[in-house]
Amino acid sequence: MKYMMLIHHDDEALAKADQSLWADYAAFNEALVKAGGSAGERLHPAASATNVRIRDGKAEVLDGPYADTKEKLAGYFMIDAATPEEAVAWAQRCPSARYGTIEVRPIMDMHRTPCRQDPRPRLRRGRAGGSLRRRAGAMAG
Repeated sequence: MKYMMLIHHDDEALAKADQSLWADYAAFNEALVKAGGSAGERLHPAASATNVRIRDGKAEVLDGPYADTKEKLAGYFMIDAATPEEAVAWAQRCPSARYGTIEVRPIMDMHRTPCRQDPRPRLRRGRAGGSLRRRAGAMAG
């Protein structure tokens, strides 16, 4: 299953990080690519963000971060892991885990998983794998 690792960190804490962090990131990127993942993408600081939303038919364009929190979205990695535990193990190896939070989320396969379904593997939730097929068949019929 494909997963996205969303990197959330505190800009101030990261600014104080030891310069070896970047060597750690280079090694992490290399290991991830060798394992079939993709090198991460780093975002500019949240202060450079622009937010767009439509309310009552009117566009609102707002400068700055979406949420006023200490930890902000800083980047992401795409990985392909056999199990949720394997995806979490990659997140634990990510250097930014020392300065923030790594959110691991399964990516929904829109060709296989109806939008209304929970994309998490059934074993984590204690259900038999067959229930997914039965439910998908019931929705189609």
